[in-house]
Amino acid sequence: MPGTRTRPPRHLADLDPPARRVAAAELGGEPFRGDQLARHYFARLTDDPDEMTDLPAASRAGLAAALLPRLLTAEREQSCDRGMTRKTLWRTFDGAYVESVLMRYPGRVTMCVSSQAGCGMACPFCATGQAGLTRNLSAAEIVAQVVAGARALARGEVPGGPGRVSNVVFMGMGEPLANYPQVMTALRRLTDPVPDGLGISQRSVTVSTVGLVPAIRRLTAQRPGVTLAVSLHAPDDGLRDELVPVNKRWKVAEVLGAAWDYAAATGRRVSVEYAMIAGVNDQPWRAEALASLLAGRLAHVNLIPLNPTPGWPARPSPRRRIEAFASVLRDSNVNVTIRDTRGRTIDAACGQLRLEHDRANGAKRMPQDGERNPLRAGQAPAPTVR
Repeated sequence: MPGTRTRPPRHLADLDPPARRVAAAELGGEPFRGDQLARHYFARLTDDPDEMTDLPAASRAGLAAALLPRLLTAEREQSCDRGMTRKTLWRTFDGAYVESVLMRYPGRVTMCVSSQAGCGMACPFCATGQAGLTRNLSAAEIVAQVVAGARALARGEVPGGPGRVSNVVFMGMGEPLANYPQVMTALRRLTDPVPDGLGISQRSVTVSTVGLVPAIRRLTAQRPGVTLAVSLHAPDDGLRDELVPVNKRWKVAEVLGAAWDYAAATGRRVSVEYAMIAGVNDQPWRAEALASLLAGRLAHVNLIPLNPTPGWPARPSPRRRIEAFASVLRDSNVNVTIRDTRGRTIDAACGQLRLEHDRANGAKRMPQDGERNPLRAGQAPAPTVR
């Protein structure tokens, strides 16, 4: 049953450089073998012992098996945008499923990664929220999604020629700040210089949250150089209580207050994510309310046309409605972008490919221990129109 074992196998990416050396010594090798393994994994993007010719032939397979176990297996892959958008459904060691998306744009490549298998936040418009939480991912399972994308780029498997991952967004399955320790470890592995990590700039990493205020404040105290994204989706508590149930615990003012403190501490602009849902949260008065909350703040709004899911009866706002909403924000000098809706033809919203896989295989997911308020596909309440 997925998620029955709580800990994935230990992996090099879970360990900092001193711990890697200790681990290599415990396995009977010289401590510097840990550094060599890191060079293969983070610089050469390989976990194949046959390619590690600088390691002793007698021990390379054992070292790789112990410190570079295969954590994710590609179960299914879809692509669109002439191959520039690739979504992968991964099966973990214990049979859980997570998704990642590689998106290639002119001048940059972004990886959207999952931090949990499923999600316990129960946002009804989100396919992952409808499925509920299975378990947290380990730091290495998060990093492995990016390494897989980097490997595909380096090998020229993505149209556009060889390249590298330049940006990472924690906007896949799961609530990143509900898996705080593992996400922070993954951030270090992603941004540590090569070969200790992947060498991605902290400024090119975005961590999204539905608004877990204590975790935002904890992040603020640590002052990483990453961008904080707040999944707001409504400016008023009445509607946000429905769209983002955790709002019943931490209201809009408190969430944004914590976000502004993060911006002040780091100098990084906060990204405000807003799914545009026809007749639900796209009214002009809500645009005005959002503008009043954000005017004069170090913030940028991303308006995202809803990616419909089978479990929630709602549609994306028409383009003209989104443009009008954006115009209200711009009139108040609020920076706003209408998000590129890549991947709509390949179930690219987080959790959709997993749901499709489950339906195709007749899977019936059972609640996991500690799961909070899962919403099943087809059982979510209809949105309230105000």
